[in-house]
Amino acid sequence: MTKDESGSENLIERQTTGEDRVRMVARQLSEPRTTNWIASEAGWSHEPTKRVLERLVEDGILHRDESGTHTTYYPDYRRQAMQEAMRLRDSGHTVEELTDRLANMKAQIRDWEEEFDVESPNQLRGTLAEEALDADEEDRRREIAREWEHLQRRIEIVGFAIREWDFLTPTTAPTEVTS
Repeated sequence: MTKDESGSENLIERQTTGEDRVRMVARQLSEPRTTNWIASEAGWSHEPTKRVLERLVEDGILHRDESGTHTTYYPDYRRQAMQEAMRLRDSGHTVEELTDRLANMKAQIRDWEEEFDVESPNQLRGTLAEEALDADEEDRRREIAREWEHLQRRIEIVGFAIREWDFLTPTTAPTEVTS
């Protein structure tokens, strides 16, 4: 087990099973990953990790892609987006606060478009090859490109939460189905 600088076991490893850690890693994936990568992140061995991943595929939580040289696993991004939209709805924020947050994210992207005269994170990355920049500026632009992509994903989710605000309202009682 991993030890931190004080010599105590890592809290996550002390309070979770290997299966728990695999599930946590798998649910947080933002891109397809191999069993070995997930096992390493979870601090667990390959074979039990693979069994957990297969159960997650069977449960519809993960998808498996066998088209490349290595089998990879990735989450159901629609499910992740819906869960995040529900968390936003349940967070205690008002629809007005989320609308303000959405406007701020969009303004930040417009500022980057204007500052760098580009229309996308990849175009910003392309400026690294086109312009003579020092290492700090290259690092800054790479970080901005990553943040830009993150904001684009957040804009979609926050926008969905706003559009579907009433639908996402938590229900206190099950609704009856009539035939």
